[in-house]
Order: sequence, then structure tokens, then C-alpha cells
Amino acid sequence: MFINGEWCESSTGNSFEVTDPATGAVIGSMPDGGTDDAERAITAADAAFAQWSSTTARERSDILLKAWQIMTARAGELAELMTREQGKPLKAARNEVNYAADFLRFYSEEATRVAGEWLPSQRSDQRFLILRQPVGVVAMVTPWNYPISMLTRKMGPALAAGCTLVLKPAEDTPLCAKAVFDVFVEAGIPAGVINMVTAKDPKPIGEVFTSDPRVRKITFTGSTPVGRMLAGKAAANLKRVSVELGGHAPFIVFPDADPVRAAKGAAALKFLNSGQACISPNRLYVSEQHAEAFTETMAERVAKVNAGNGFTEGVGVGPLVNEAAVAKVEAQVDDAVAKGAAALVGGHRLNEGEFASGHFFAPTLLSGVTESMTIYREETFGPVAPIITYGSVEEVVSLANDTEYGLAAYVYTNDISTAIRTAEGLRFGIIGVNDVNPTSASVPFGGMKDSGIGREGSHDGIEEYLETKSIGFAV
Repeated sequence: MFINGEWCESSTGNSFEVTDPATGAVIGSMPDGGTDDAERAITAADAAFAQWSSTTARERSDILLKAWQIMTARAGELAELMTREQGKPLKAARNEVNYAADFLRFYSEEATRVAGEWLPSQRSDQRFLILRQPVGVVAMVTPWNYPISMLTRKMGPALAAGCTLVLKPAEDTPLCAKAVFDVFVEAGIPAGVINMVTAKDPKPIGEVFTSDPRVRKITFTGSTPVGRMLAGKAAANLKRVSVELGGHAPFIVFPDADPVRAAKGAAALKFLNSGQACISPNRLYVSEQHAEAFTETMAERVAKVNAGNGFTEGVGVGPLVNEAAVAKVEAQVDDAVAKGAAALVGGHRLNEGEFASGHFFAPTLLSGVTESMTIYREETFGPVAPIITYGSVEEVVSLANDTEYGLAAYVYTNDISTAIRTAEGLRFGIIGVNDVNPTSASVPFGGMKDSGIGREGSHDGIEEYLETKSIGFAV
């Protein structure tokens, strides 16, 4: 763990193993921390806050810029570590490291843009100064599916704002988190500003984060049930909260769209990170007139997606994170097929030969998916693309909105009016119009409804870590 500028063991001396999801091999171990360790880390962050928050924006900017330079220089080794620990293909891992580094560079610049206001009053002898200052100690809980970029997307704006932090990384990918902390240490981050507690069981750490009065903000990325629990406990103690949770993204192909182009986009997006992304398209709504062309193109594309170890050249789908993830995907596919869907490609787990020791599921295309099937209602988080045909253009937006989630949605159309009206009508925080990658460090990322509260990235992201203070002057 990393507390007050030093690498250390847990207070109990216990540790847990980290394994490669593609092979099952043990690749390392990390301290198994508990409540005492979390409290020590919070104490360090709290003690460092006064000095760190009083540094100039330029000083904080310089450290973030240095961290960006180091991460960029180490992109190759960081990507290899990510593939070994998380499983995604090496090319995708490299892309994630570059994306992660983008947040450090963006917030190194954004640190210098935090500004207040000078406001007039109704009284002639009064003036107001509005300041935006760091919220305080931030507790961060990050996921395994993007084990480096989800750290920098939170750490970048928090540090730029002048906050100190305690991180609890996902128990499946703590080695990536350690590597990110190594980058910040080399960049010259002062002792106590960043702290990390690793643990096999996250619950005791979460209890401390949500109850300790020195923690003024909780930020979490993960499942909706856990996010709801953390937000509820944090709210009971009046802590600031931002949570980025699950998704169930619709992918709408309108009658005027090119179905082949749309299918190519859907296939490229769906199998990124083995479908283990909250913005992954989970419901492919295709007009009846385009169903055949779209399905044929998807089938051709999906059949060419190779599953395997992320270090193998040409592999497009790596392992899922664990056995429970494979079982969930398998149950959804089996349920759909039992209720009338057809598995045109894949449809089964991979557990023989090179797949025997890992957690693999075949890239899968389902047709004939209906509302009665579990996969229609629940997020899959796996390499399964379900096709749903629709007849009426008027009904498809309502079908897409018929979910408690509201993170990402995708629209394919050649009509600008359809694009605008649909984007405005969809109750999702991120919309891609003929675009399967509507994300960037410089734009807001976040959802509505059960997909979360708050935004990350852009200038909105740093606002999540700032308090507003009004100062009145009698003159």
C-alpha cells in the first residue's frame, strides 16, 4: 500500500494473490488492508491537505504535466502489465494508457483555469468575491475494467483542484494502480497527497470512507447496486458524491442509415474490452427493412473476432475478469436461446485447449431478441451482441428509453433532423451519432438515472472537487 509517501504492508501483514485472467497464473500479490489501514491513509491525506491546497495552480499543474510525460514514456510497459493483469488485448491496453495520460495533460492545463468572480451588490457600499476552493480529502474507489484510465480520470481533476486523496483500487487489478502511483511518485508528488489502500474485501474500506468525517467527497465507478449503497451512506454523513455506474446502451439504426456501415461500427464497439464497458452497446435496434443486411454484416464481423490471450497477435477479445462474469454471460445467452433467440455466432463459453485455465466466452451474435429475455433488460458486460428488430420509427426512442440506465446511446442516421431530435429525446448522458467513440478527456462523461451522479472529464470534472465560497466586503 502507499501511505504518507511510503510503500508499506497492511497492519495485519496479510496479503492476497493477483492472477492473470487468461491463464489463471499468479502474477503478484498485494497487501490485504483493513479499516486501520484506511484510517491511517485518511490521516495522512488530511494532514497533507493544508499544504497541498495552498500550493499554486502552476505548481500542481507542473506535477500533473510531469506525470503525463512519465506515463507516456512508460506506455509500453504499462500496457503489458494491463494485459497481463486485466486481460485486454495489448493494442487496446496501449490505447487505454494513452487515454489515461490524456487526463493528466488536460487537468495539468485545467488546474490553472480555476477562477472566481467579482460580483456587484444591490448596496453601493458592498462587493462580493466568489472563490472556488478544493473540497478536501477525497476517497476514490475504482474498477477493474479500465484499471489505469479510471484512476487518472479521478486523480487528475482532484489533484488539479488541490484535494488530497485515498484510493481503493479494484481487487482484481491492484498492480496497475501501483504502477500509476509509481508514476506520481517519480513526478514529485508530496508525501500524504496521494494514498492507496489495497484489500481483497472492499466492504470494510468503504465503511471507513463513508463514515470518517475527514473524508469530504466519495467518488466511485462500478456497479449500480454498490454505487447506490455507497452514495446512500455518504449522503447520511453529508459528503459530496459522484458515482459513475452501469449502463444498458441502445444502438439505434434508423431506416435511412446505411446498415452495413452501422453494423461495422457496432461490431467494432461491442467487443472492445470483451464487452466489459459501461458504454458498450447492449441492445441493437435495427429497422425491419435493414435487419437482413445488418445481421449478415454483423455475423461476418463477429465470426472474424478471435478470442484468446491478449498477448497473441490478432486477438480481438480477451478473457472476462473471473468465473462469475462468464457464468453471468452464459446464463443470459442460454435464457435468450431458450426463449426463441438464435445464436448466429458463438453462444458458448470457451474452456478447452488454450482456454482451459482462463475465463473466456466466445464472441456471440444473437438475433430474434425480445423483451421477455433477461439480456433485453440487464447489462451483459460480456462479448454478446443482441439484435432487436423494430417496425415503427416513432416507437424506437421509447423502446431505447425503457430502462433504468442512462449512460450511453448510439444513433445511426443520415438525416440531420432525425439525429438532433433523437439525441434530444434519448435520456442518456452520452450520445454517439454515427460515432462509436463519443468520449475524450475534454468532454463530460457520465449518465442519468441509475447510471450515476456527476460528470468526469472536461471542466465539469474539476468542478466535482471544488466548493464555492462567497465573501462579502463592506467598502
